[in-house]
Amino acid sequence: MTDIVIMGAKGRMGDTLVRLTQQSDDLNLAGVLERSGCEEGLDSLNCVCGTSPEEVLTKVPGAVVIDFTAPAVTLKLLETAAVTGNPVVIGTTGMTNEELAQVEEFAKKVPVFLAPNMSVGVNVLLKILPELVRMLGPAYDMEMTEIHHNKKVDSPSGTALKLAQCMAEARGLVYDEVKKHCRDGIVGARTKDELGVMAVRGGDVVGDHTAYFLGPGERIEVTHRAHSRETFAQGALRAAGWIADKKPGKVYSMADIF
Repeated sequence: MTDIVIMGAKGRMGDTLVRLTQQSDDLNLAGVLERSGCEEGLDSLNCVCGTSPEEVLTKVPGAVVIDFTAPAVTLKLLETAAVTGNPVVIGTTGMTNEELAQVEEFAKKVPVFLAPNMSVGVNVLLKILPELVRMLGPAYDMEMTEIHHNKKVDSPSGTALKLAQCMAEARGLVYDEVKKHCRDGIVGARTKDELGVMAVRGGDVVGDHTAYFLGPGERIEVTHRAHSRETFAQGALRAAGWIADKKPGKVYSMADIF
């Protein structure tokens, strides 16, 4: 039985994680956190409740914390977990390179699992897309689109960035040097190596990602559509059970589980 702590327990993802943890025979909901002013009703979950990592983690030693919040909140959580020793599963997106470097530093002190998308399908795409890039060759232009609900705060999505990065690397390119997150006005013809990533926001879309390979006389589109947040939540819970007995030293990912 793995003890679980859920960050942002009343949010869209947090609520799903709480429900699935309670339904599991292998997991125990040991604690929940929510920001101050939003914690009302959490005591009905019959577990440790609080508004700060310090308040909760000291009461649930060894419990795995699952976090789908915001970069600043995640880093604060890791700061506490590095002291208490609680493993952390991170689904937070929108982190800068500097913030990711901080995550790597914390991972030297406490087990950390990080994945911008925890669905099995997306992580299979991360294996397949590089092979497609190599087989098609440089005659095919590469682009990416992603669609998410109108409440999403970061853009492009962490999943789109991860997929686009793996495509760029497969062609021997440095993503930050070829990325195009915005095209507006007279920008000139598309350069040979650039890789555009366009974000669409609206409605309650859980997450759609399409990789395009546009070549002479044809194009290939590879699309992943998430129908429910449970897809990501189940992946996070699987990661939590997996990392519970792992040692610090690296940032673990879905590739390590596979």
